[in-house]
Amino acid sequence: MTATDEHRTMDTTDASNRFLQQAVALARANVDEGGRPFGAVVVRNGEVIATGVNEIHRSGDITDHAELLALRAVARAHGSDALKGAAVFASGHPCPMCLAAMRMAGVGSVAYAYSNADAEPFGLSTAAIYDDLRRPLGEQSMAIRHVPVADDTATATGDGLYAHWTQRNR
Repeated sequence: MTATDEHRTMDTTDASNRFLQQAVALARANVDEGGRPFGAVVVRNGEVIATGVNEIHRSGDITDHAELLALRAVARAHGSDALKGAAVFASGHPCPMCLAAMRMAGVGSVAYAYSNADAEPFGLSTAAIYDDLRRPLGEQSMAIRHVPVADDTATATGDGLYAHWTQRNR
């Protein structure tokens, strides 16, 4: 059984339900403290290794989502490799930013309790962002464009920025 198969199996177990209930309880407590209704639990080998709640109301930082804060807590406490194959349980459907971070971190599975459809009547859905991201870059609502720049350092050394990074990190 692969790690992915294990996570898919795990998502239907009582443990998964318990972790989702924990994420929802974190979210509910966050609402009681003036925050948004989002909580996340990161699990590795059946054990909770970090939790997070949306802290935008405290920090003013719109990237302080529950999932990202939980990922950061894992990386600080255990190193980023601990995220590889981990499972994330979220109270709500993760936004594209959080989902991208989880993919980049190597998270093995994600389960969420409330869908974008559940969130829509309350103005909490990110479905419109997902829809926009499906469109070609030139057709998205935000202007996104590639603007090549002259890299004087690359001209002098013969390597571009990414080649320079590769050379420095061998």
